[in-house]
Amino acid sequence: MHELGITRNIVAIVSDHAGASQVSRVALQIGALSAVMPDAIRFCFDICAKNTVVEGAQLEIEEVPGRGRCQRCGREFALDKPFGQCICGSRQIACIAGEEMKIKEMETI
Repeated sequence: MHELGITRNIVAIVSDHAGASQVSRVALQIGALSAVMPDAIRFCFDICAKNTVVEGAQLEIEEVPGRGRCQRCGREFALDKPFGQCICGSRQIACIAGEEMKIKEMETI
């Protein structure tokens, strides 16, 4: 469960940027191909935020679906794993979405 360490880092980054201000909302983007489980982040968030300026903040997670582009024919299509095959037969697929893990926004009081 590497999400505990990831969530600790999210809280540390948000706390550093908030300074002494109380954080009211944190918005994340998590890609479907990032190997990070949003439900595990939700589970860990309140635990990691306890006794910090992030405690009590609302957590919003936008899940970004995987998307690839065939390097042979240029077709774009949905990916449910970090590899695949285009309908043209090519396996040269570039992942163009779904690998991200970002702190998108935060709000302070």
